[in-house]
Amino acid sequence: MKPSQGIGPNQQSPPPPLDVNRIREDFPILKQRIHGKPLVYLDNAASAQKPQAVIDAISHFYSTNYANVHRGIHWLSERATEAYEAARVSVQRFIGAAEANEIIFVRGTTEAINLVAQTYGKTHVRAGDEILISTMEHHSNIVPWQMLCEATGAVLRVVPISDEGELLLDDYESLVTTKTKFVAIAHVSNVLGTVNPIRRIVEIAHRHQVPVLVDGAQAAPHVALDVQALDCDFYAFSGHKLFGPTGVGVLYGKASLLEAMPPYQGGGHMIQSVTFEKTTYNKVPDRFEAGTPNIAGVVGLGAAIDYVNEIGLEAITAYERELLAYATDRLSKISGLRLIGTAKEKAGVLSFVAEGVHPHDLGTLLDNEGIAIRAGHHCAQPLMSRFGVPATARASLAFYNTREEIDVLTAGIHKAIEFFT
Repeated sequence: MKPSQGIGPNQQSPPPPLDVNRIREDFPILKQRIHGKPLVYLDNAASAQKPQAVIDAISHFYSTNYANVHRGIHWLSERATEAYEAARVSVQRFIGAAEANEIIFVRGTTEAINLVAQTYGKTHVRAGDEILISTMEHHSNIVPWQMLCEATGAVLRVVPISDEGELLLDDYESLVTTKTKFVAIAHVSNVLGTVNPIRRIVEIAHRHQVPVLVDGAQAAPHVALDVQALDCDFYAFSGHKLFGPTGVGVLYGKASLLEAMPPYQGGGHMIQSVTFEKTTYNKVPDRFEAGTPNIAGVVGLGAAIDYVNEIGLEAITAYERELLAYATDRLSKISGLRLIGTAKEKAGVLSFVAEGVHPHDLGTLLDNEGIAIRAGHHCAQPLMSRFGVPATARASLAFYNTREEIDVLTAGIHKAIEFFT
């Protein structure tokens, strides 16, 4: 996993190594045993575990500062509003946005993509226009665009990938034409781990004045982001994959685009004035945050970002790259096991199939060993079809995982294969 492709400035010297044993102490859930075995949690691409600092921040907020935000004039409401808006500034700095107003709080990556499809998409896409996605997209970056195409008469075009799981850039470039009105692409594949060359993708699209949305759900926890350097028009990610709570996520959008987009939902706070004859809408970002938000979730997300910043994303990236290399080497040596996704630039995801063992059976047997992986199509059924498999087993890494846990995984896979042969 290389720290490139739309990520922050290069370091002049290598980051200091992580003290992983100390970091693991910050995650109370990792101390438990499953079926009598120490928990080996390797399902981080689905959802990451939470450090005590995040748990404490949410508990403290509910215990001492909870009230509704923005509309109150009493002390608690003002304190809650300060915490909520401070988290917005933390997100802005975390991803390198130009201003805090470019940060919209949503429920997660899925809602962020739907928001753009239903607002920007319905405003700008017409019959005969084309929307471009890739073969490796998560369903959340396929279905909203299919729905938009069904509603408008637009056409969904798909960029192919290689057998290694890399985007075919020449094919992508040829697919971007005068008919193209939008590009939506994953920064990191949740199945393959492929890190896409986002800067290059954006440059090609912008030559045709085509905006680009980046699904950053799998990238935000693992690489330092700079959306201004990427020059993407929209960037979406989820809190729960970033060691924060569920039910909260972020949509970044360039201010000029957000200001021209109609609201996504109607209700409280997203308005300036309401009469029975006419409603005028609030400024950005308030226009897109109708109703009472997930205040505690936003506070928890801010705490998660503070925690990650304290460790340092450059150090996280370097450590996870080494761990991925170790895991790839160990799994590659298992007879009868096939890795799905072998791109040169990868994040910490290993998808694989074992000869004679269904991924669900493999996942069940590994669970008996205390090992948590994911088995299935990973909300990427078209990608499964591309590789000719109904499902894969997937082990996904975080900075609290260790080489010893990879050894436990390897031994568990050997045991499962022996059981079925």
